[in-house]
Amino acid sequence: MPPRRRALLLLGSNLGSRARILRRAIAALDRLEGCRVKTISRLYETAPIGPSCKPFLNVALSLETSRTSMGLLIEAKRLEAAAGRRPGLRWGARPLDIDLIDVGAQRARTPWLNLPHPRTASRAFALAPLNEIAPAWKPRGRRDVSALLASMKPGPRIVKLCSHGR
Repeated sequence: MPPRRRALLLLGSNLGSRARILRRAIAALDRLEGCRVKTISRLYETAPIGPSCKPFLNVALSLETSRTSMGLLIEAKRLEAAAGRRPGLRWGARPLDIDLIDVGAQRARTPWLNLPHPRTASRAFALAPLNEIAPAWKPRGRRDVSALLASMKPGPRIVKLCSHGR
């Protein structure tokens, strides 16, 4: 039996019925063979980065998985496509975005996957929901999520909305 590890994911949506798309993606991740969703943050509405003018809904989750990081990435991309995401402008509007933040403290640096996610420590929209489910996690050996979030300068609006509705 493959070893089980904790994975941290950040999901976002800024097209369509955002909350419903996120709920469906969470349920689909929980149904994947070798995956069990363990904790889910509240939904956060956040300002977009880049050319999109529509606000995002973001949610962080932890799951227990026996899948490899690349296997998890393949499933994440499959779920994004099923939700209607098409290749296009980087940081553009999209119905579903799934970022692998950390997978069992693995390190990866490929054209497709960087683990832990290299920009997590500088993004309040990622740190706020992660702080609910993994406040002691340390991205790339830095301070923990809670300390990183507390030290951030005020920036784009981040609004904690409600539970994920699972």
